[in-house]
Order: sequence, then structure tokens, then C-alpha cells
Amino acid sequence: MTFTDKNIIDNYFGLFESLNSMSKLELIEKLTKSLKSECKNKERNFYKSFGAFPTDKTSDEIITEIKSSRKFRKKEIKF
Repeated sequence: MTFTDKNIIDNYFGLFESLNSMSKLELIEKLTKSLKSECKNKERNFYKSFGAFPTDKTSDEIITEIKSSRKFRKKEIKF
């Protein structure tokens, strides 16, 4: 934990210290839910990163298209 993170936590704790017990429990519950959803989102995003882009073309068609779109110029480089 960085110094900045610790300072932010200490400042928030000072704000929440004056809350009543029920409000603190509600806050804990919301923080817990946000942590759980954050973990699920990270896992979901990780698994979404795998796979291919959506297309109906076969791999051979894609390769042919890429190769045919290449353009080469014959230009003499003078030194």
C-alpha cells in the first residue's frame, strides 16, 4: 500500500467514524458487494480477451485477403 493510499483510507475513516452502527454496516455491505463485482468483472474481462473476432470467413479466406491487400513499391534508395 502506498503512502497516498494509506492517507486516503485514514481520511475516509475519519469521515465514517461519526456514522452510527447501522450506517457503518450498510457501508461495509456496499463495499463488500463492490469488491465481489470487481472480481467478477476482472475474471469476465480476462476470459473475454480470448477468442477471435466475429467473422464468417474461413482462416484461408482471411489469409488470402490479407496477402492480396499488401502493396509493394519498387523504389530505389539513393545514398
